[in-house]
Amino acid sequence: MRRRGVLAAVVGGLLSILMLGAPALADAAADTGESIDPLILAVMAEVPGGVIVDAQHAVWPRLGMDLVVLEQRSAVSAASVGSCATGTVCVYTGSSLSGAKLSWSICGILSIPSSFSAKSIADARSAGYAQARNNSTVLATAPAGGWANIAGTATNVRCVF
Repeated sequence: MRRRGVLAAVVGGLLSILMLGAPALADAAADTGESIDPLILAVMAEVPGGVIVDAQHAVWPRLGMDLVVLEQRSAVSAASVGSCATGTVCVYTGSSLSGAKLSWSICGILSIPSSFSAKSIADARSAGYAQARNNSTVLATAPAGGWANIAGTATNVRCVF
């Protein structure tokens, strides 16, 4: 009997925390007065499994994918390429690494959501290269530690070691 009472108290406490804490997490952007960027919402609708971090930032943990609409980092590490963090591959909505950024911390053939119009690519890894492609057609190649503008509509990024 005593165990059942303790278990009921623990479960009740957890439910209270979840019920009180969940609205605070869901309204994080609203609390700051910011609305979630439309690009974040469009990519979230297109690619399942995303988590909104704040009004300009979302992540897809299972895909190793990160979307930042407005650059939030003030410091850039020595091995990064523009705002593309060391060890990642990034595409940007603007030429010359400008605009919103979509990045991956994993390698392979990585789909670019159709709601994200990639205009430049950066490879902030120490070896290999990254290609912006339309299906299997290469549109731009960024060497390790470099970047390139993309001519055409990129549907995926292929990163090679």
